[in-house]
Amino acid sequence: MSQSGNNGWSNQLFGDLIDAGVTLFTYVPDAGNAKLIELANSHNEAQTVLLTSEEEGVAVCAGADLVGKRGILCMQSSGVGNCPNFLSLVKGGGFPILMMVSMRGDYGEQNPWQHPMGQAVEPILHALGVLTFRVEAADGLKPATEAALAAAFGGGHGAALILSQKFLGAKPFPKAAPEAQ
Repeated sequence: MSQSGNNGWSNQLFGDLIDAGVTLFTYVPDAGNAKLIELANSHNEAQTVLLTSEEEGVAVCAGADLVGKRGILCMQSSGVGNCPNFLSLVKGGGFPILMMVSMRGDYGEQNPWQHPMGQAVEPILHALGVLTFRVEAADGLKPATEAALAAAFGGGHGAALILSQKFLGAKPFPKAAPEAQ
């Protein structure tokens, strides 16, 4: 599945989130969440919040919970590294947090700079008590979404829907031009 071919899964995920009462979509722009945010922007009951940094989304989603709303934080895997202090706050405060993480640094990654954080995403989240639900193929999206929604809003846990590069499609990385002889 490629980034440009994400209309089907984005529509499915958006519908599942809306059906579960998620109406607040916080995000740092990324190709992996672009269609989902476009759908939220065009929906009458949804609201989007453009973030300057991912940890802001943790706080905004905690605030939404305080007023009886449900939110999701949408980010690329590199943004997970910005969140640990805020994730410890929501854990200590007992706030549910739902995240959608579009991965870099795993299956098919060509950019060496993405590998360290890509490998650290799940260990960081697990260390902070966040349950992860990894999607490797299209048929895994719905069950993983349902499990993440149940963990976050039914169980009051931190939950992250991890969209792997195997599912999203790896982004190409331009190779350096060979030096002229």
